Amino acid sequence: MAHPATFELSIHGMTCSSCAGRVERALQKTTGVHSASVNLASERARVHVDASVGPARLIEAVSRAGYQAQIAADSAAEQRARQRLELQQRIELVLAFALAIPLVLPMLLMPLGVTLMLPPWVQFALATPVQFLAGARFYTAAWRALRARAANMDLLVALGTSAAYALSLFLWAQATLGQAPHLYFETAAVVIALVLLGKHLEARAKRRAAGAIRALEALRPATATRLEGGVALEVPLASLRKGDHLQVQPGERFAADGRVIEGHSSADESLLSGEALPMGKATGDRVSSGTLNGEGVLVVEVEATGHETLLEGIIRLVETAQAAKAPVQRLVDRVSRVFVPAILLLALATFIAWYLIGGSIEHALVTAVSVLVIACPCALGLATPAAILAGTGVAARHGLLIRDVGVIETAGRIRHVVFDKTGTLTEGKAELTALLPATLGDLSVLALAGALASGGTHPLAQAVQRACVASGIQVGKAQTVTALPGRGVAGQVNGRQVVLGSTRLLEPDVACPPALRTAAAEWEAQGMSVSWLLEQSPQPRVLGAMAFADTPRPEARAAIEALTQHGITCHMLTGDNPGSAARVASLVGITDVQASLLPAQKAQRVTELAASGPVAMVGDGINDAPALAAAQIGIAMAGATDVAAQAGAVVLARADLRLVPAALNIAAKVQRKIHQNLFWAFAYNLVGIPLAALGLLSPIFAGAAMALSSVSVVSNALLLNTWVPPTLKER
Repeated sequence: MAHPATFELSIHGMTCSSCAGRVERALQKTTGVHSASVNLASERARVHVDASVGPARLIEAVSRAGYQAQIAADSAAEQRARQRLELQQRIELVLAFALAIPLVLPMLLMPLGVTLMLPPWVQFALATPVQFLAGARFYTAAWRALRARAANMDLLVALGTSAAYALSLFLWAQATLGQAPHLYFETAAVVIALVLLGKHLEARAKRRAAGAIRALEALRPATATRLEGGVALEVPLASLRKGDHLQVQPGERFAADGRVIEGHSSADESLLSGEALPMGKATGDRVSSGTLNGEGVLVVEVEATGHETLLEGIIRLVETAQAAKAPVQRLVDRVSRVFVPAILLLALATFIAWYLIGGSIEHALVTAVSVLVIACPCALGLATPAAILAGTGVAARHGLLIRDVGVIETAGRIRHVVFDKTGTLTEGKAELTALLPATLGDLSVLALAGALASGGTHPLAQAVQRACVASGIQVGKAQTVTALPGRGVAGQVNGRQVVLGSTRLLEPDVACPPALRTAAAEWEAQGMSVSWLLEQSPQPRVLGAMAFADTPRPEARAAIEALTQHGITCHMLTGDNPGSAARVASLVGITDVQASLLPAQKAQRVTELAASGPVAMVGDGINDAPALAAAQIGIAMAGATDVAAQAGAVVLARADLRLVPAALNIAAKVQRKIHQNLFWAFAYNLVGIPLAALGLLSPIFAGAAMALSSVSVVSNALLLNTWVPPTLKER
């Protein structure tokens, strides 16, 4: 029996969610296809088919739907083709604005008493390239919509601008010699330029969304060092099998999931747990693909490769979460499904009625075109992008980068905000929080530890150095310093042989006061990291113990309180231990805490919370990427990993948690502005269209009304420039 196959296609030509829906339906109707899922953000389709179905049949189905497809390969050629398309679209945008500005300038100068009328041939020369070169994509997309018996914004733009352009040609042709006819070339050009700007912003957001997956995939090393008969050989990842022995040098990423069978080191596992401190690795400890080896050489036995690794699991989670989130369905697109056919029918009825009443084809045509001109979606095209441009601009000035405009439709309905701990609610770096000496004084213990830690790059060594500076201690130099992989560092300070490191140093023959062991146990129960200072001769004995912890951000409690006051429930999800999580949660004012979670468990919890209301997730690490993608709004902290930043719909430009409630506030305000703009845009149409149909509104006044509606929409959107984050007003 033949096994099912899976193909991933790269789809070109999709502009909105209805496009993705048409491609998906076309694939699902193809014989032999079990299921198909189209991701608009990544412009990819994943199709599960019978083994007898080849990619050619799938590509043909997409082509029949009006789009182009090819097998996704992420090749250099495909990347170059994508870059060429982006360059072409930028050129079209620049061309449209460069030619539209001279056309609209006379209209803008008119209220100032300046009369500047361009000759008809100049208007024609400026508007024609905009209409048929820069605006070609709208005709193409409108034709696809008509073939699919659907209506969208592209169809509305194509009809409205074509009506204005055709009416201008008609009036120009009818004008007598020496007469200066009123033309509407500027209307068509400005509409195309502004809508192209909106398309450009949407395309940029889609490219960034796809970047999260590419950043995750970049964590995989290209090769691995496999031991064969005691000889180290560099091999590609695809050749790895379970049971292989890999040699991992300091600073290398682990190529597969496995277990340490030789060596001591530490590993940066923020990928999985979000823990800021490297974890010691010795024989028997597990390591994961994509995590970073520390200072020692390790030999690892492979236990999982390829799609079975935890890293690949995280990648699949981000892909699934992004695909599961339906793209924002624009209100204008929904209305246009009814609006466009209704306007066409009304224009046709107007033409027929006036022809039957007056018998003049010219008057009937002008009246019908007046209906199309007043219905031309200039204000509709401005309503959303004008508010988004103003809102995202003022947000950026206050340190908020809104990457996905889908945030705007969701922010006002958020009921839960989920925070990661390390690097989000906390500073993300260890600090010395407690020191207990055995026989020496506090400063003496700190001075000895500082001498050993001097110049060290380990986070705990740096914390000791900062503590020495804060205490005003002049740190001496240690001689014969030796690293003890996975345990600490040893050296000679002022003639004393001392060691600074982890609890693994406390072997049975080491003398340690019971009070220090009790204190250390309490510190560890609170989630702190404990280091010991030992003297090795004449007999091993403990000189002191130190506790390190990640400190909460100073503004964290204020941010939590601001969210709570607006009826939003705050939660903490972390990969750290329960003691550390509980300590930080109590300091910042969060009562719902879940600790020791893997990335998949974080994403699952976010999904569960979403059942009772939309969720915003705030994080900074790679381990947060699946949860950020699964949440209705993902918010990445300043300095977040590339993966977290790409998966987040909002990025905080500076590490200030008060920007989280501010982000929800500005997004909700932009949403209200969009609704107000759409109201004004439709209000002009609802009043103007009947007047035009009754012959009471000439094309000249129709154009003026349309311009007035645009001015109203833009002026209303610009009011957002006065916004100041409520949580930052008292700074």
